[in-house]
Amino acid sequence: MASLSCHYSKTSWPELVGTNGDYAASVIKGENSGLDVAVFLDGTWVYEDLRCNRVRVWVDGNRIVVKVPTVG
Repeated sequence: MASLSCHYSKTSWPELVGTNGDYAASVIKGENSGLDVAVFLDGTWVYEDLRCNRVRVWVDGNRIVVKVPTVG
């Protein structure tokens, strides 16, 4: 697997696990408006390409964040 070198002061948000996914997305976007932040239901198929301007917020059926949101 290739490594990804992103130039942000913060690249993950472990403190958002267990919070509402829409809230988590707004926090991330508020900290860095240059990031493309999207909320996905855990298990949804997505392309596995890595991008330094993207954060995926993975939620369960109750829209609770279940994985650490990370740049990539």
